[in-house]
Amino acid sequence: MSAISMILVVIVAFFAGMEGILDQFQFHQPLIACTLIGLVTGNLEAGIILGGSLQMIALGWANIGAAVAPDAALAAVASAIILVKGGQGVHGVNTAIAVAIPLAVAGLFLTMLVRTISVAIVHIMDREAEKANFKAIEMWQLIALFLQGLRIALPAALLLFIPSSVVQGFLESMPAWLTDGMTIGGGMVVAVGYAMVINMMATREVWPFFAIGFVLAAVSEFTLIALGTLGLAFALIYLNLEGNGGNGNNSKGGSNTGDPLGDILDDY
Repeated sequence: MSAISMILVVIVAFFAGMEGILDQFQFHQPLIACTLIGLVTGNLEAGIILGGSLQMIALGWANIGAAVAPDAALAAVASAIILVKGGQGVHGVNTAIAVAIPLAVAGLFLTMLVRTISVAIVHIMDREAEKANFKAIEMWQLIALFLQGLRIALPAALLLFIPSSVVQGFLESMPAWLTDGMTIGGGMVVAVGYAMVINMMATREVWPFFAIGFVLAAVSEFTLIALGTLGLAFALIYLNLEGNGGNGNNSKGGSNTGDPLGDILDDY
């Protein structure tokens, strides 16, 4: 890996760490982080496949109350670096996925460390606010954000300095039962993630769309682009009907227009 590629990978990792807090450009999402690392290292196809697979696993990861979800940003960046340095290309995606979940759990330590430091920074900002020192408040806010970036950038830099031969030897030494078991476990995490998302958004209005998607997913001739297009079309139809009150021209509520089917749908 060239020096320029290594610098670009660290930059991507730094932005991924900051986005874990900002959530504005979603650089911390595995699909984006792995794709960008694959792009800057010349392994775009493998990066996209790895990112898409990890995105499915991390779909249901969310911080709920005091419970902190596994670190998707560190999992994405570290597994992408391991994939690139392993030199296996697309064929090494499954192994990188198997390594990603333990890395995500290990990343919780760095997350808690940085957040503990951030608590002290917040108290400093409170004292500066009492003095109306807005420049100091902004400075400490940027420092806290910088620490979030270092939370991912430093482990990424350490991984980059590990010789490729060491990484390749580590991946090849992993027994089949371990990689297969971790891959199966990752697949189970995907199912749990979907279940959590469905549980959060499930209402009687969207259950019919879930049923339609479940049926269409069984049709093997449909590509992901086709399914995505159908999903977008259904979403636009739903939003249009919701905005028009379900009957095309009136506000919400039943209208008794003489159309029995329309009245039933309005009541539903």
